[in-house]
Amino acid sequence: MKSSALEFRLRFLIHAIIYVLGFSAPWNYWLHYDTIRTWQLLAATVARRGWLGFSAATDAFLIFGILCALAAAFLRTWAAAYLDSSIVESASMHGDLIVAAGPYRFLRNPLYLSISIHTLALALLMPPSGAIFSIVLIGFFQLRLIAAEEAFLTSKFGEPYLAYRAKVPSLLPALTPRVPASPIQPKWPQAFLGELYFWGVFLSFVIAGWRYNSFLIIRGVIISLGISLVARAFLPKR
Repeated sequence: MKSSALEFRLRFLIHAIIYVLGFSAPWNYWLHYDTIRTWQLLAATVARRGWLGFSAATDAFLIFGILCALAAAFLRTWAAAYLDSSIVESASMHGDLIVAAGPYRFLRNPLYLSISIHTLALALLMPPSGAIFSIVLIGFFQLRLIAAEEAFLTSKFGEPYLAYRAKVPSLLPALTPRVPASPIQPKWPQAFLGELYFWGVFLSFVIAGWRYNSFLIIRGVIISLGISLVARAFLPKR
């Protein structure tokens, strides 16, 4: 069930490939399916059932996308501030200490949870089949990464990590801190710089979303990715 070392090293590329396939959904063209976006389909479905008018439903799902993008950006930044952006971006696993500060007092895997939430936002911009494809594959890949990373940490720290793991949930956050705070100071500027892509996606939804044009938001997503790749050059190396 756990991912290999190669999968972990290439995890950002694997995520990117899944998203590209989700957005393009090439099988739709091969099978001559409609390329309507999930955002439109969900709004139309709600309107047909009489729960909301089409315009109100469109706005409701836009707000859902904005909230998902914001939650993912905030959680990523919060986690990176305590873990260190160089470790977040590293191609290998690290086990210098057990981080029990910030979001890590509420759940063990905030970075992976944030990716899943982020995927829900992006899925609104994909064709329905691409959205399902991305949500399922991203979720499955996150579980594989978690299994590999937690196996590594268990072998590295042994009983202390098992005790932490027994108290703190994996992906469903606890309502209150489950462990005492570690004496770790957050590095907010570095974390924000490292997670610029996620904040860019959030701003893309906020700024372009009210034009009700999925392709404008997708352009914002691509621009955010480009800016974040440039920003990574300024991150301190571990």
